[in-house]
Amino acid sequence: MVDAPHPPVSLPTKRSCPFDPPDGYTPLREQERITRMSYPDGTPGWLITRHAEAKELLTHKSFSARQEGIISPVPTELAYDGPADPGAFAKTDDPVHSKYRKLVTGFFTVRRTRQLAPMIERIVHEQLDDLEKAGPGADLVEVFTESVPSRVMCEMIGVPESERKSLQRHVETLGRLSSTVPEALAAVSGMSGFLARFVPTRMDDPRDDILGDLIRGGQLTEQELMGMTATLITGAFDTTGNMLAMGVYTLLEHPDQLARVQEDPELMGAAVEELLRFLTISHLGASRWALEDVEFAGQTIKKGEVVTVALPAVNRDPERYENPDQLDIGRTDHGHLGLGHGVHQCLGQHLARTILRVGYEALFDRFPTLRLAVPSDEIQMRDDFVHYGPRSLPVTWDD
Repeated sequence: MVDAPHPPVSLPTKRSCPFDPPDGYTPLREQERITRMSYPDGTPGWLITRHAEAKELLTHKSFSARQEGIISPVPTELAYDGPADPGAFAKTDDPVHSKYRKLVTGFFTVRRTRQLAPMIERIVHEQLDDLEKAGPGADLVEVFTESVPSRVMCEMIGVPESERKSLQRHVETLGRLSSTVPEALAAVSGMSGFLARFVPTRMDDPRDDILGDLIRGGQLTEQELMGMTATLITGAFDTTGNMLAMGVYTLLEHPDQLARVQEDPELMGAAVEELLRFLTISHLGASRWALEDVEFAGQTIKKGEVVTVALPAVNRDPERYENPDQLDIGRTDHGHLGLGHGVHQCLGQHLARTILRVGYEALFDRFPTLRLAVPSDEIQMRDDFVHYGPRSLPVTWDD
């Protein structure tokens, strides 16, 4: 007798621990290679919770990342039904994706990131100065973790410091799944208004930065330049800041691991990779939709059906990692998908790694007795955002 198929599931979201994926992923991963899923509007689709299938899906030519076919796996009023704006390459497929991406790839290589290290270190230490001035009880998110990556990207693009905090608010609104349509429209209007002022001005006077280089290249229209700039801003502000905060929170709550890296700073590179795997702040995963009927993981996925890759579950797959639920900053077998995989793997991955490494090193060197200023169970998490992390992180230290 053939077993009856399991009924469609909703995306698991309930966590029993802020550092672990939602509990519902484990039984799904143990049952099937790919799970039938029901999206919030009732549309049928699929969910992947295993590492091998995730890597295959994210490089499969029959699946698209184009915005117009993606459905949110959790309820939200925010929907982007049409094609991505010109220049918004993260939500397109090749050849459009590669056309835009190759124009900025050179700014995010390992070599270029090394050249940016002094600027990153300067910004990190300036924000730590602000943290020290704020004193014990300060919110690390507000003073340090959200400011460092946004300042770095603004300097790389040439965005004036006076515009940074308003852009931060717009990005936050658009990344909050509970935002209302009027709130989202206001944020889009604010972002568009900034771009409409900023880009044409720089086209008349290109500087020595990413935007200036794109302008001098002469390959992009004003609308494409605006779309590229928006993509770089939204891609950098929210992701690395949340990972920086979440990593600090995790290390403070795993003092044995923090002690290891404080005793041996050479472990920091491995610690960053392990935190990226262990935490996976893209907690809603990555979604693709089928361009045609395709046989995948023993199932027929129909044209137009959406498949969501549960990245937090994938990065805890016991078939891929030994003791996957254990934080081990000495782990050498990485290969995580915390920064994506395939042609859409995070453009700024090397920059993000450098910001995280420098940020963690400098913070714990400057404040070796850093600890939470409130009980851990009082830390509220960003469950309703695209990227997961603490809403605030009050910290204290010994003078």
